[in-house]
Amino acid sequence: MQATVDIPYLESRNRGTVAIRLLLAIPHFFVLAVWGLVVEVVTIAQWFICVITGKRNEGIFNMANGYAAYSARVSSYMSLLHDTFPPFGTSEGAVPVQYRLAFEPSANRLTVLLRLFWMIPAAVINYVLGIVAQILMFIAWFAILFTGKMPRGMFDFILKWFRHSIQLQAYGLLLTDTYPALAN
Repeated sequence: MQATVDIPYLESRNRGTVAIRLLLAIPHFFVLAVWGLVVEVVTIAQWFICVITGKRNEGIFNMANGYAAYSARVSSYMSLLHDTFPPFGTSEGAVPVQYRLAFEPSANRLTVLLRLFWMIPAAVINYVLGIVAQILMFIAWFAILFTGKMPRGMFDFILKWFRHSIQLQAYGLLLTDTYPALAN
């Protein structure tokens, strides 16, 4: 199963929060950094579990999946995909981000064993698309400040890149065996 993310398009945007978005998100960066370190450590444990048993540990999955969902809410806020300040932790709150990934107990031992190598092509594609997305976010930031609106084409491209990023993260955290796809 693939990690899915849905964010509805809203043309009208809040100029004030967009202007200071980076400052508003600083506390989230600290939470993500600490939680991310813990998730990286347990992902190593999950790797061994998956390679040896062919099954995922549900507790580790839930912790890493909670992190991925929280990361999606914060990252989408920073990527100018919505204006709702995300709550801390696992609560979805009023954030218009719908992140979904169901637990699958079985894991493909071969793809888990070679996961870092399998990820390289998708990571390179994501990196290149990310550069373009960052440029578009910069332009969209000015567009929102001056017009109060997010251009639909920019939103669509940033969302496509964002979805691929979330799928790549879920694949890297061993939450799924489904390879990240651009056709979303």
